[in-house]
Amino acid sequence: MGHPAEHSAAEKTRSHSLFALTLGSVGVVYGDIGTSPLYAFREALKPVAGDGVTHVEIIGLISLMIWTLTIIVTLKYVIFLLRADNDGEGGTLSLLALLTKSANGQRAMLMLLGLIGAALFLGDAMITPALSVMSAVEGLKLVTPRLDSAVLPISVVILIALFAIQSKGTALVSRFFGPITALWFIVMGGIGLVHIADDLSILRAFNPWYAMEFMLREGFAGIVVLGAVFLTVTGAEALYADLGHFGRKPIQLAWFLLVFPALTLNYLGQGAMVLQHPEAMSDPFYLMFPEWALIPVILLATAATIIASQAVITGAFSLVRQAIHLGYLPRMQILFTSETNTGQIFLPGVNTLLLIGVIALVLGFESSEALATAYGISVTGAMVVTTLMAFEFVRLRWMWPQTVALATLAPLLAFELVFLGANLLKIHDGGWVPVMMAAIFTILMWTWKRGTAILFEKTRRIDVPLQTFVPMVEKKSDHAPASVPGIAIFLTSDPQTAPAALLHNIKHNHVLHEKNVILTIRTVNKPRVSIEERYRVEKISERFTTIELRFGFMQSHNVSRALAYLRKTGFKFDIMSTSFYLGRRKLVPDAESGMPMWQDRLYIAMASTATDPSDYFHLPANRVVELGSHVII
Repeated sequence: MGHPAEHSAAEKTRSHSLFALTLGSVGVVYGDIGTSPLYAFREALKPVAGDGVTHVEIIGLISLMIWTLTIIVTLKYVIFLLRADNDGEGGTLSLLALLTKSANGQRAMLMLLGLIGAALFLGDAMITPALSVMSAVEGLKLVTPRLDSAVLPISVVILIALFAIQSKGTALVSRFFGPITALWFIVMGGIGLVHIADDLSILRAFNPWYAMEFMLREGFAGIVVLGAVFLTVTGAEALYADLGHFGRKPIQLAWFLLVFPALTLNYLGQGAMVLQHPEAMSDPFYLMFPEWALIPVILLATAATIIASQAVITGAFSLVRQAIHLGYLPRMQILFTSETNTGQIFLPGVNTLLLIGVIALVLGFESSEALATAYGISVTGAMVVTTLMAFEFVRLRWMWPQTVALATLAPLLAFELVFLGANLLKIHDGGWVPVMMAAIFTILMWTWKRGTAILFEKTRRIDVPLQTFVPMVEKKSDHAPASVPGIAIFLTSDPQTAPAALLHNIKHNHVLHEKNVILTIRTVNKPRVSIEERYRVEKISERFTTIELRFGFMQSHNVSRALAYLRKTGFKFDIMSTSFYLGRRKLVPDAESGMPMWQDRLYIAMASTATDPSDYFHLPANRVVELGSHVII
């Protein structure tokens, strides 16, 4: 048994680590959902405000908001989905990677669902910064109406600055994320608690009957209201997507100890204030504060919305990296902004695309009120997709009987489908924007996956089996290629056939190196692969060896470092006497290839934007040789 003091020190370290992770999750995981009180209740009031809002309607609205938070966030995400992880990682693509291991006939449908969910999240990553920052800056109009015209340019400047600092990394800024967002929740909860005293009858909102009565009484207007009510749970997908960064327990603790109570108190406070002061319906959040506190609160709200935006941008970077490694997108430049945390990455191409999309949304919609109508579709759509995939997860991985899975998830799915239907009513009023963005991203990812599979099959037909090729090329004869010193490493996606670069090297240069390595790089359907599981080495002959390097979809594909480590196992690898041979294909479209001509051309265009493999796999640039060929696709 250890000394009591040692146990005490270990417990202190664990509790400190848990506290740090919990505080960090408040900033990153809950940044988005924490900015919803800025606009959610205001937008929900509008569809029923025409003839004046009654006492019972306000209680019913607040009840809807509280119970939506309880059912969607607490029950679905915090309690249930955080347990449905892929070796500790969460999110749509992590769930897809896990399910495709076990799925049989459902594979294509699951893949399409996963891609739609990922595409909706990317659309969300554009809308969230635009909506959150504008809704915070619009508080300036309450300080003085003369600042109304300044809202748009200030929002644009803040957003451009936010995207400009992405390349510097978020390590330094993220230290302040948790404390600032925690302060934001404390202020929100505190001011809500103060205003509950305006009309204590608002506490009836805890009774779900008021929510149901509101829906039954309002009819079609109630369905429209649901679209705005769902704004209370924007950012719930981040709970699941950021599971790997913080772990289940810190995320759950942050929700139950701080986030959920603060949100509930704030919505109750907004409702009570509007009951007492109906004129506050124009902006119930900011009007809860006295005039002297407006500017500090606006600054705090702006900081909170920037953090919410940062969280969703970081989530988009992680999702795109997963998509690349799982074969749904072409290789892109991935820069690591931290020497210790591999989760802190920067993708210049994605950053530029998000910036263009966000600025276009701000300038196109011009106000958070207009943009809020477009927001709900991407959020509800992503949630419906996650629930459908969760149904497959509990059957395939947890081995639940189909009846139990249906009884558990069908009510939740029905609940979310009602919200999705309510948001689809806003298609004509800006809702088409997230639908269009999701459709574009889905088509891009589906095209890349399908085109890559067709290309693999086409090249495989003309490839020479490696087991046939090696004895043939090593046979002593007058036509045998000249032997040259050093190691040649040929990268290929199919270790069973002779790489095209090897065949071209012999055909054009008439040489064969003393040692030849056929190198295959695999991304497996799990987040990380340990060093012990990374290598598979097989010696075919004295001159030929096959090596398979296996990486998780959350890991950097650093081939040079992996090969250097392999020396410890006996593999002789000297970078100065090694050449890396890559095959470069020039793709030619063909209407008979299996894809329509437009999809062929889209695939070729995407392939042309792919990062150079030598950069992506971290190969030494002065040791790389590329040999090209034409391939009809």
